[in-house]
Amino acid sequence: MTIARHESGPAAVARAYASQVHPVFMLPPVATALFGAALSTAGTRAFDPLVALVYAGAAFFAVYTAHVKDGYVDFHVRGEDDDHPMTVRGCRIGLAGATVGFGACLVGLAVLATPLSVALAAPMWAIGYLHAPQFDTNPVTTTLGYPVGIALCLLGGYAAQTGTLAVAPLALAAVFVVTLAGVKVIDDTQDYAYDRTIDKRTVAVALGPDRARSLAVASLGVGLFAVVPLAVVGVLPPASPVASLAFGFVAVVAVRRDATTATMLLVRGAYLFLAGLLVAVFFRPLAGVSLPDVTVLGPYTYLATEVVFGTAALALLRHAGRAATWRAARTVAAVYPLAYVWDWYTLEVGVFSIPMRTGVELLGIPLEEHIFMVVVPALVLGVHETVNPGAERERQPVEND
Repeated sequence: MTIARHESGPAAVARAYASQVHPVFMLPPVATALFGAALSTAGTRAFDPLVALVYAGAAFFAVYTAHVKDGYVDFHVRGEDDDHPMTVRGCRIGLAGATVGFGACLVGLAVLATPLSVALAAPMWAIGYLHAPQFDTNPVTTTLGYPVGIALCLLGGYAAQTGTLAVAPLALAAVFVVTLAGVKVIDDTQDYAYDRTIDKRTVAVALGPDRARSLAVASLGVGLFAVVPLAVVGVLPPASPVASLAFGFVAVVAVRRDATTATMLLVRGAYLFLAGLLVAVFFRPLAGVSLPDVTVLGPYTYLATEVVFGTAALALLRHAGRAATWRAARTVAAVYPLAYVWDWYTLEVGVFSIPMRTGVELLGIPLEEHIFMVVVPALVLGVHETVNPGAERERQPVEND
């Protein structure tokens, strides 16, 4: 029996097996395993390049297993794909070879590293092998399989070097799972129409494309923002939010595009995110740099911050359109009386004080507080109108008897 479906000979076989190396999905696990190893340089154990390469090899063979198995199921079992370069026998040999390669890497880790790295690596192969047809028929496992695999790459790469785990790699692993889950949900919406015809329940099939897209955007937002408080409390280096900001710009553009274009942009944005975190962790460019001190503006400090955020609110509302601006103005006007009473009471009983202010008071409260009660709801409404463009209010249906 042949191995390659369309040609014969050693070159054809080599091309068939090489076709299962998909750089777009293969590079992130391998790079993340190496990133985990690089992250360990902040610990007490010296970096071992051989151990790092062995763990990266385990990640490679796990993903290769997933690609071969997925291609086998989609073409030979489900008839989903139009073509595949390998016969059934070729796929089985490829799976066997990838499994042997993965097993060799596990042995290498057992000899060169620690049992913890072996324990973290082993599930990667299981996730790859069971991706199809087991995991891709459930919305949870079809979405989280790849992100969890990436997290194991990071944690195992770190553990292979140090023999233990720490807060930083665990926090980054959680960030990757949440962020990449959003990317995976959008990726799966590309095949929504076909997936509905077979027993393949992605999030898009379970929730519908629109709600799936909303869930994906929320997941991306949570994952990217999580880097900020992690940097604030010192778990991640100060420059880490720059990586989130870069990926965030890509995500803002991507989520407004069709599923295919959005996936292409988000995958490349994920590369940028990983590269930015690697630079932040490995080189720590902002270490020792203090935050800008805006209190040099003295009594105008509070007022200056309100001007900045008020400008942002106005820009968002102008971008949303005249109708959105008028809706926001009416809402701010309705909220203002309640905010005024609340603000006056809390200042009167001493709940908080405002030292960096002009000292000008109007109707019993500082001038800045009046501005604050306009700026904050306007900014919230500006963000709302931007995130939900063209959203219409729900209306009760009117029945005519």
